[in-house]
Amino acid sequence: MWNCPKCNQKFIHVNQNHSCNERTVDDFLQGKSERTIELFHYFIAEYKKLGDFVLHPAKSRIAFAAKTRFGYIHRLGKDFLDVVLTFDKPYKDNFCFYRIGEVPGGKIYQHYLRVLYKEDINDEVRKFMRMALESGI
Repeated sequence: MWNCPKCNQKFIHVNQNHSCNERTVDDFLQGKSERTIELFHYFIAEYKKLGDFVLHPAKSRIAFAAKTRFGYIHRLGKDFLDVVLTFDKPYKDNFCFYRIGEVPGGKIYQHYLRVLYKEDINDEVRKFMRMALESGI
């Protein structure tokens, strides 16, 4: 593991490309609705039940990281969260992702999930959350 001397983030590869900044999770939550903040904390608590990871606030997102980054909070909306889970292939046969996009230059597929209610974190979503986390371990 390599720690960036500037921001102290941990990475598998030396000098791994990343966004050094001083943003915090609280910076992202500032000015958000009570509902959005509650959904955020619920989502993270539910994800932590599946395994250990850390949050890495970056310039425009809050990444989930174990040994590698396996997803991120894409948007904290007025009353929702947009979450992206990263996989090495598209999982098109599901009811939870509203968009799947291939990252140019690699075999990485970003799966977009919108969380409007706590109940949206159902068994199908938990299955994909676990798969993404395990891919990052």
